[in-house]
Amino acid sequence: MTTGCSEELSNIKSAILNEHEGQQFYQMAAEKADVQEVKEIFLSLAEEEKKHEQYLRSLYDSVQSNNVNCPDISFQPGVPVIFDPAKLSKESPSLLVSALSVGVMMEEASIEFYKEAAQKTNNDHARRLYLELAQWEGQHYQALEEAYDFAWDEWWSKQGFSPA
Repeated sequence: MTTGCSEELSNIKSAILNEHEGQQFYQMAAEKADVQEVKEIFLSLAEEEKKHEQYLRSLYDSVQSNNVNCPDISFQPGVPVIFDPAKLSKESPSLLVSALSVGVMMEEASIEFYKEAAQKTNNDHARRLYLELAQWEGQHYQALEEAYDFAWDEWWSKQGFSPA
């Protein structure tokens, strides 16, 4: 195994861990959610993070075995996550704001990680996968940020304040 390959494997390991942590976080958020639709959204995000982890494990196996012809990982973008404001407003605003805030930060960090990994790799298959994962995480980020903005306004409203 070459030094470049070792560095690639290290990057993939980090990505696998990030996706696993994301999956665990979204599962925990789903367990804490009061509203069924909000639970389902967090479970959907957990499932997508699990798929990311599986893609990355396949990539890891290919790179580790020095397989020049990496298996084609049929990567399909996830269904856009849509948070319904009417359902969000039924959820505990404090928990929701916290969960969404952490989710936004995790997705933002994942996007940056994948973009940087895509720039650094010499493996075309890995580069394509990293860029696709960055796009997928971008969809999560956008949906979570919109939901966070709504939940933040709701939280402030329930506190008797109006956001500036």
